[in-house]
Amino acid sequence: MIQVQGFAGKTVAVLGLGRSGLSAARALVAGGAEVVVWDDSAEARARAEEEGFAVRQMARAEAFDEVATLVVSPGIPHLYPTPNPVIAAALLAGVPVDNDVGLFFRSVSTTAWDRFDVAPRVVAVTGSNGKSTTSALIDHILRSAGRQCQLAGNIGRGVLDIDPPGDGGIVVLELSSYQTDLARALTPDVAVFTNLTPDHLDRHAGHGGYFAAKRRLFAEGGPDRAVIGVDEAEGRFLAGQLSEGPADDRVIRVSSGGKLLGPGWNVFARKGFLAEWRKGRQVASIDLREVHGLPGAHNHQNACAAYAACRALGVAPREIEAALHSFEGLPHRSQIVAEAGGVRYVNDSKATNVDSAVKALQAFDKVRWICGGLMKEGGLDGLAPGFGHVIKAYVIGREAQGFALGLPGVEAEVFTEMARAVERAVAEAQPGEVVLLAPAAASFDQYDNFEKRGEDFTACVRAALGLA
Repeated sequence: MIQVQGFAGKTVAVLGLGRSGLSAARALVAGGAEVVVWDDSAEARARAEEEGFAVRQMARAEAFDEVATLVVSPGIPHLYPTPNPVIAAALLAGVPVDNDVGLFFRSVSTTAWDRFDVAPRVVAVTGSNGKSTTSALIDHILRSAGRQCQLAGNIGRGVLDIDPPGDGGIVVLELSSYQTDLARALTPDVAVFTNLTPDHLDRHAGHGGYFAAKRRLFAEGGPDRAVIGVDEAEGRFLAGQLSEGPADDRVIRVSSGGKLLGPGWNVFARKGFLAEWRKGRQVASIDLREVHGLPGAHNHQNACAAYAACRALGVAPREIEAALHSFEGLPHRSQIVAEAGGVRYVNDSKATNVDSAVKALQAFDKVRWICGGLMKEGGLDGLAPGFGHVIKAYVIGREAQGFALGLPGVEAEVFTEMARAVERAVAEAQPGEVVLLAPAAASFDQYDNFEKRGEDFTACVRAALGLA
């Protein structure tokens, strides 16, 4: 556990008692703070009381008398579309608002670091798509290279649940826009920006607000090295803001869309090959076509970002290449769940928005596509670049009929339920084809989360193939 510093003897309020909220409350107590908590769920409040936390209703400004800070769980709106009443009361009372990520960055460095030969370092990864795979891949490469590493944040453990990093230790954090938007401290040593596509627009009052939340990781933190995906205009803008000139190697530009030019530090993938260029010449190359855990251009972008981050930490290209080949991928992200009769069955339930679904489709040539769910703002027009890879769509979800109508030119059949869609896809699939779950929609109309949806797909595939 990371003991939170700076609040010994002070009262700190915690709003939201899920994984990050309870973790923050425990870490605050370990650091000597007095903690009061609140959650709208009576069950969550009861669990907190069982741990000995004082529960306090905090929807009025008077509830914040003597409170030094309010710590908020990431899923709770603090500004848009409407501030949570407890946050509004805290701000009215003049009480600062923070989250567990902010507490982590203000507390991870201790006087013990003075005795280390090599100071611990923190790598923070954000972006719209690929940040989980990129974070896990960085962790995998570092561990394969013999480095002490811990993975936390949106993936792995809570940021305050990890052990204090030791001599030369590295912490890899996956951070969402919800986390970067509110954290009062953001000071990674290496910061990674994968890409930007429309998502969570209501929470950030539009695309510009969403980008601003991501940008805080770089603007507030001033990382020693910034790895920036430049396939979108926002990434190019961010790289330009951080760089002092074309040859400034504190910024590593990353692309899976084409060759990057200039005298700076560039890592890009073209036609399945990753290349590293520095000072105008190539210094390394890796063939990604046989890296089975990272199929498709979107995963090649993830590989480039992870490669760049690890190179910034001093890992040799040959060590990175060996680790790429042993990376098995993450559940629900281009995960091969079965192969039978020459057909591959791929679970990409994490493809919850249009952009990630297009990239999943483009990773394969002949796709029987299981899609649908709770459609997000912005519609389905952005899916068109992936239609050429689709043999047929099998549409699920409560909005299945409307979803199918948003796929012009694609043969689509409506099933609503996963099991029936999978059964039909398995029956119709031919050798050389891929049955792919890439929903392009949220899961909440039928499932608690994308993991449950992916697990159902996997179980349905195994049942249809007689493997269950």
